[in-house]
Amino acid sequence: MGEAATHPRSGTLVIGVGNSLMGDDGLGIAAVEHFRDGWVVPDDVALVDGGTWGLNLLPLVEQAEHVIFVDAIRRDEEPGTLTLLEGADLPSYLSMKLSPHEVDLRDVLALAELRGTLPSDICVIGLEPAAVHLSTRLSPLLECMLPRLYTAIAAQLETWGHRCCRRDEARRA
Repeated sequence: MGEAATHPRSGTLVIGVGNSLMGDDGLGIAAVEHFRDGWVVPDDVALVDGGTWGLNLLPLVEQAEHVIFVDAIRRDEEPGTLTLLEGADLPSYLSMKLSPHEVDLRDVLALAELRGTLPSDICVIGLEPAAVHLSTRLSPLLECMLPRLYTAIAAQLETWGHRCCRRDEARRA
């Protein structure tokens, strides 16, 4: 077992991944940033801009109890389709490359598994991209679908025992 296996696991990570210079491939980064602005999450939930960090995400993943990756997910569905992948579905997600960062995610998860440090709860939540090309903006379709994505992220956090609410609801309470 690697050295990372001796550290206690704590908290939950929501990691946005992708390339913010390639349109909808930047979905994960944009979504986590906007989720941070619009939602209140407990202190033990970290919202991380994973961008194209690749193997640099390994120490974060190894120390977490739960991990949600937020990403554009190509499954040949209708653009904007919301997808949640976990367990046995993760290898198929990792084999469908939208951009080079996904190869690194496969390596991160494989190394954590090899070292015995892979969190037992990992999922990927995302939307089918509409446009992956040189652009710093999401497609209008994915922009419109962001609220559904935020609700799915919050629902997954709730299943792991993390109470979340929209920031405007927290102010009214």
